[in-house]
Amino acid sequence: MRTVVVGAGMAAARLADDLVARGGEVTLLGDEAHPPYNRILLSAVLEGTHDVGAIGLGLRPEVDLRLGTRAVEIHREEREVELADRSRVPYDALVLATGSIPTLPPIRGLVRVDGRLHERVHAFRSLDDCARLDRAVTAGARTAVVVGGGLLGLQVARALGVRGLAVEVVEGGEHLLRGQVDEKAGGILARDLRRLGATVYTGARAVRLTEDGLVLDNGYTLDTDLVVLTAGGRPSTALARRAGLEVRRGIVVDDRLRTDDERVFAIGDCAQHRGRTTGFVPPAWEQAGLLARHLAGEEVVYTGTRSVARLRATGLDVAVLGDPQTAAGEVVEVTNPIVGSHRRLVVRDGRIVAGTLVGDLSRIGLITQHYDRQTVLGAREPGLLLMPDRATAEVPQRLPDDAEVCSCAGVTAGRIRACSSYDDVRTTTRATTGCGGCAAAVEQLVTEGAHA
Repeated sequence: MRTVVVGAGMAAARLADDLVARGGEVTLLGDEAHPPYNRILLSAVLEGTHDVGAIGLGLRPEVDLRLGTRAVEIHREEREVELADRSRVPYDALVLATGSIPTLPPIRGLVRVDGRLHERVHAFRSLDDCARLDRAVTAGARTAVVVGGGLLGLQVARALGVRGLAVEVVEGGEHLLRGQVDEKAGGILARDLRRLGATVYTGARAVRLTEDGLVLDNGYTLDTDLVVLTAGGRPSTALARRAGLEVRRGIVVDDRLRTDDERVFAIGDCAQHRGRTTGFVPPAWEQAGLLARHLAGEEVVYTGTRSVARLRATGLDVAVLGDPQTAAGEVVEVTNPIVGSHRRLVVRDGRIVAGTLVGDLSRIGLITQHYDRQTVLGAREPGLLLMPDRATAEVPQRLPDDAEVCSCAGVTAGRIRACSSYDDVRTTTRATTGCGGCAAAVEQLVTEGAHA
């Protein structure tokens, strides 16, 4: 069976690799000029802690990878994808992994009359965006305003700060990471950013870019060399919509990740399952792995993912489990603004259904293990999980082999200990190639394995 995948992002690459490993024939259509890479680690490239080669995902040589190739139409009756050059690619199964596309905030002056972005304005969604911003920094930029206080905005702000720029963050909501954490956690993050040298404006919106700087709706004008846009994005659904597939916010799929055409599927950021779209790596990779099994003939269904998101930024430690802003249950919370830590679990029927940890991730491995397994905890256990004693904080407990360490790729401590090196872990398990938040734990486990 020939599977054509439109998109060459992280979900698409995972699907293609898994299908080929199962003997499938796969064509991957990517509109960028670069082979698949880890978008989550772009901020690490900008910061200088990773080089471009380190974020490549790698594909099995059997994958028919076509770069610089844009799909423009789906001809469902003929089972063909039409490309921008008017050639067509036939398929037995078609997978849409088109991801999300940035949306420009309503700021006057971002776009010039000829339709191009103002030379001071930078998007940050692709490797080309990252390279353009890096050139601007290298050329002598000294100040930057980051528009958006979400995960990506904080990563970019911290990366620019590490590069020596004076950074200001503008967030229209009342606190940072408003989509993932509450006001207390957002306040601690703002304080951490200020401690690291950034200036934070919350409850303020940028409204106009002038020669004098970026004008905010509170009357301030921020004089800046660079404006980086990290706020706003939506599922890329235009191709599916033109093909007549059901589209709401995302491309609607069932429990087999199938659209209303039985030969067309969707995964990752562009897909909408049971009314929800996702924006994180673990759900996208889980969908890719499950769809590979389904297309190989297995009877499997997708029921949704319990996601774990990590902030990948030097000096900022954040982990978010599930959807702590909307999850129903009893709340267990420990906050210490003096040291900059905030830990919050939402517990229902003894099980952790969501959580937020800011500034202290010493127990993240154990908490994630209970969350993934839906362990029924005793009445005192949630509180104890948030209050590690001094011995535990100073000497981390050895994780059991079946504890999940890399939530993006679903890799356990035992599998990592069995690897011969850090590079062996990346190659054979994909751990650290998602959000990168497990890198320190992986290094420790490889060391443990070497001395076992």
